[in-house]
Amino acid sequence: MSTEAAAPSALFVHGAGGGGWEWTVWMRVFAAHGWRTAAPDLLPAPGGLAVTRLPDYLAQTVAAAGALPAPRVLVGASLGGLLALMAAERVAPAALVLVNPLPPAPFAAELPAHAPHPAIVPWGREATLAGTRRALPDADEATCLYAFRRWRDESGAVLNAARAGVALAAPSCPRLAIASTDDGDVPPALTARVADAIGADLLRVPGSHVGPLLGRQAAVVAAQTVAWLNARAGFSRT
Repeated sequence: MSTEAAAPSALFVHGAGGGGWEWTVWMRVFAAHGWRTAAPDLLPAPGGLAVTRLPDYLAQTVAAAGALPAPRVLVGASLGGLLALMAAERVAPAALVLVNPLPPAPFAAELPAHAPHPAIVPWGREATLAGTRRALPDADEATCLYAFRRWRDESGAVLNAARAGVALAAPSCPRLAIASTDDGDVPPALTARVADAIGADLLRVPGSHVGPLLGRQAAVVAAQTVAWLNARAGFSRT
């Protein structure tokens, strides 16, 4: 793996209400280790968010992965974790990394109770800096301000479908699940159960639901992920 042509690729899939910007720290860490990276924004369907469905995001994820040179890995967080797991059946990645992923069926039924989402969830329109600070207790003030300015509205149908559960087979590639100890959206015990069910290694890290991406330890978690990929999937660049 010493030539540029052989550099591995990583597709980063963001969570609901976010964008590829969530992966800025991870992309820098991976690039420093010789990786090609991509973190596209998931886009609404042509008719807008109100008619956007989970298969729309899945098709975008599969297309983005297919556009990257092999060997490629999929890295997804929250909703992006579920999408990465779904896409793995079609893309056959060299490795899969799930960061506090929304769980597939039957584990989705164990998520904390939540009322059905409306057609459009106004996370962008109703975002506040105070609310962003509460969502990112492990991030510094500059990151909170950066995120506050970038949250976006989301498709309620996508979120409702994800929470209803999607039945998936475990991929055959090396797989890693990362669970934040203070995650209130996807409890770490639930992520651990999903990891066990799909035969994934489990990395427990401190922080909130989006802390591994936007918290103060984001670079550390990204470096741990690169180390795991080197050890388990043979991606060492040395």
